[in-house]
Amino acid sequence: MRQDGRLSRMLHVLIHMDKQDGAMTSEVIAQMLDANSVVIRRTMAGLRDAGFVVSEKGHGGGWRLARPLDQLTLLDIYSAVGEPSIFAVGPAYDMPGCLIEQAVNATLTGVFDEAEMLLRRRFAQVTLADIAKGLVR
Repeated sequence: MRQDGRLSRMLHVLIHMDKQDGAMTSEVIAQMLDANSVVIRRTMAGLRDAGFVVSEKGHGGGWRLARPLDQLTLLDIYSAVGEPSIFAVGPAYDMPGCLIEQAVNATLTGVFDEAEMLLRRRFAQVTLADIAKGLVR
């Protein structure tokens, strides 16, 4: 299963944006990430809708941070990029009538839900400023 890199990529972009004097265009971001600028605009639109970035049209336009890094958490950005699946493993539904499969799936679902809750709690504690300073442990 392919990993979803949207969270990591957008964290990377937002921290770069903080270091920029001006706005960053979708084309510049796309080149930096070796991605398509249309995909970048779509992803950045989610961040804009959440109030984390603003877009400016025209000469000198592009994307800018709407908040300082210390006011943005991993959970904020994770939510804004569509809450990609955290786990590449999960229940199988090959034999829905099998009691063993049902027990396995119920257990896995409970464990994954608990782990996801803990991860979200931790995401809420880490700001982008922490990452930029290299303080995340």
